[in-house]
Amino acid sequence: MNYNYYDFNEHLSDIKESLSLIDDLKDQIDKKKSLQNEHWAAIQEKLRIDWTFDSNAIEGSSLTKGETLFFLKEGLTVEGKPFKDFLDARNHAEAIDWLYEVITDSRPVSQGLIKEMNALLLSGVKYTTAMNQSGQKIRKPATPGKYKILPNHVLQMDASIHFYTDPIHVADEMEALCRWIDDNMAKKHPLVIASIAHYNMVRIHPFDDGNGRGARILMNLILIKKSYPVAIIKNTDRRKYLITLNQADKGDIEPFLKLVSDSLIDTERIIIDEFQ
Repeated sequence: MNYNYYDFNEHLSDIKESLSLIDDLKDQIDKKKSLQNEHWAAIQEKLRIDWTFDSNAIEGSSLTKGETLFFLKEGLTVEGKPFKDFLDARNHAEAIDWLYEVITDSRPVSQGLIKEMNALLLSGVKYTTAMNQSGQKIRKPATPGKYKILPNHVLQMDASIHFYTDPIHVADEMEALCRWIDDNMAKKHPLVIASIAHYNMVRIHPFDDGNGRGARILMNLILIKKSYPVAIIKNTDRRKYLITLNQADKGDIEPFLKLVSDSLIDTERIIIDEFQ
């Protein structure tokens, strides 16, 4: 798969309009931050909670946003909810904090950094749920920060089985993805780079677990590096999210780019509303 398989300037007219709006809203946010900087920390914390809730909910977490907020603020679990859901919430929030450290240190996107991110997301996780070749759910020991050694696949919404990149090719494809990000960071709009990186990490599915959450963190790492707000893909958009990823697998990535751009625009509007 060619990572740069579209000429965005020619084929994505709808995205061009979205990119223009994204930049206009970013300018508004930058101006408000310079005048009301004392509010920025509270807004960042709100986004941290929202992002943690939505990203984990997409992966099946049973926690509500209120329960996620209560746990991250007070450190107290809620009776009747799986402990792993709280573990995932803690790990995701800590991965966000780590993300800002990475940006402060100006670390480039590399395989080592992505493995470190996965290790944070799976910290304390003993087992991951998988499906064997017979379609039965099984538990296998977690391997935080290590690439998969067995093939993985998913049953898609149309009942077809989608196989991810074979383990033997994972390191090469992840290296190619990191190089592509580095080569294009200064050439294309950050939303485009972030979306393509997100899609390709999901397409490769390099780890046994944490691939979706990791892809969304990678996407936002790229946006933050270029001084943009984060794009929070809502759990309410989960169906559209999966459908657009499937369309990208079939060669049409424009719907996915539109979904991510809409998610970033939503975040920007939330920030502006909070400032006001």
